[in-house]
Amino acid sequence: MVAKREALSDRISIDMTPMIDVVFQLITFFMLTLRTVITEGDFDIRMPLGASVGAASEDQLPPVRVRMTAGPGGERTSLTMNGQPIGDFDELRRRIVDLVGAGPGSSADKTEVELDCDPDLSYDNVIRAVTAVSGQVQPDGTVVELIKKIKFAPPKKK
Repeated sequence: MVAKREALSDRISIDMTPMIDVVFQLITFFMLTLRTVITEGDFDIRMPLGASVGAASEDQLPPVRVRMTAGPGGERTSLTMNGQPIGDFDELRRRIVDLVGAGPGSSADKTEVELDCDPDLSYDNVIRAVTAVSGQVQPDGTVVELIKKIKFAPPKKK
């Protein structure tokens, strides 16, 4: 007995319609679940309401100006607060505490510090000045907050 072999067809047809339907359903799902809100750069900035640019409120103290000059290597050569020379950052912190006080009831919320730094000043000195005027950590781990409003003076043209 001889078995007959049926010839297999060379072409196998695959129906692509269900695959295309699944792809469209996935695209629709991801489009509908996509979050379009960008939170990058969303800072919690509290701007004063209704205050004119030149008018200062009566209870706000005049800004404290801290000036730092740099030597040729970026090291700090001088440190002044409102035009008075200061030796180091610990003395700057003491003068800020004397000016605004520390703890509850201080005038730290009403005071603003303007840092005027030479462009060649090393970054470490700028951060140490910001730390000195903004607060300190006590040995027991508590934080004493000082001035929160810190701004930088615009660079001067040479």
